[in-house]
Amino acid sequence: MRLSLRYRLLIPLLVLLIADLVATGWAASLAATREELRIAYQLHAVARTLTETRTFPLTARVLEQMKGLSGAEFVLNKSGGDQVTTFGERVDLLPEPSELFTWHGEEYRLLRVQLPENHPNRGDGLAVCYAESLRRSAVREAIRPPLFVGIAFFLVGLLLYVFGSKIVTRIRGLESQTRAIAGGDFHATAPLGADDELRDLTNSIHKMAGKLAAFEAQSKQTERLRILGQFSGGLAHQLRNAAAGAKLAVQLHLQEQAPTDREPLDVALRQLARIEMTLSQFLALGKPTLAAKAELDLVEVVDGAVALFLPQAKHLGIELRWSRGAAVPFTGDSISLGHLFVNLIGNAMDAAGPKGMVEVRCVGRTVEVIDSGAGPPAEIAGRLFETFVTGKVEGIGLGLTVAKQAVEANGGSIEWFRRDGQTVFRVEL
Repeated sequence: MRLSLRYRLLIPLLVLLIADLVATGWAASLAATREELRIAYQLHAVARTLTETRTFPLTARVLEQMKGLSGAEFVLNKSGGDQVTTFGERVDLLPEPSELFTWHGEEYRLLRVQLPENHPNRGDGLAVCYAESLRRSAVREAIRPPLFVGIAFFLVGLLLYVFGSKIVTRIRGLESQTRAIAGGDFHATAPLGADDELRDLTNSIHKMAGKLAAFEAQSKQTERLRILGQFSGGLAHQLRNAAAGAKLAVQLHLQEQAPTDREPLDVALRQLARIEMTLSQFLALGKPTLAAKAELDLVEVVDGAVALFLPQAKHLGIELRWSRGAAVPFTGDSISLGHLFVNLIGNAMDAAGPKGMVEVRCVGRTVEVIDSGAGPPAEIAGRLFETFVTGKVEGIGLGLTVAKQAVEANGGSIEWFRRDGQTVFRVEL
């Protein structure tokens, strides 16, 4: 039979508390009984002393001294009279022997003693009266120590019970979190409670859940990329071959016919090159990037990407700003960098829309692509660089994924933010 940790920890403490209460009650009762027996024994001893000592009479002074020694009232009942004398006062005759009686408004316990014939006060009766208030006070003083000790142990046990209950509750919370993690819910709560080993364990579980969540997201993305690679491999090869054939046909036409107006065919060549590049991105997506790094001019790479979109910008009425500056020497892969800036500028053109504005800035090894669009939708703002995440109606969500892959292949970083009502993508190499 499986016994819960709560019961294994708390039931012994509960039994200990009950045993403490029983032991405290027993000890207090025993102390009270012993104190009453002590008082009774003391009174009988005093009475025995008074009756057995036959050399002096029981005068008021003697009785007063005995009261100072024992705390009891001593009343001598003179034979042949209806009154008794104590401390030189005249009081009413005492009642018949009983356990309790009231005298002068106070309760007393009564012990009657008959003096022997050879006593100087022979024939008289001696009554020993012990105030009930004194007895109760003595009993209270007797039971106070075991009560205090028992209550102290009870409070300590109660604190241990509460502390143990809290520990068990925290452990059950950890069990619930680990069960949720095992079920695939990696949103573990932040560590709470006292700064102790359980908090360290909770913190470790919290970190583990975060790493598992990141691993799951990475695994899902890898699986999506694998499926995409299988699906698009054959198709992309065929389309790329078709685009390459069309591009070659246009180039041959330009060489043979030498048309006077080359601009439309140049635009067609650029668009075919873009199609070819996009298909190459499909084929390279999810595969390790083996960049052929060489010395290049970063400005030349950006200039080539901007030139690809100048006809489209002119046709749509988009203001495409690009001020070619001084050369920026850089060691990297020109092909992946070209894909990077083509994707960023193409996305900026789509975001700006007709009559919009796109600006490309290059300051050292920092390149910013700025557009006047409204920015990505809020629901995908934090996941723009994930595969298949896009805010475009006809988009497939690969451009920024390829851009991030290209930046990392060249040892750089990419981020985006809103500034002065515009969207900025910043690449630092």
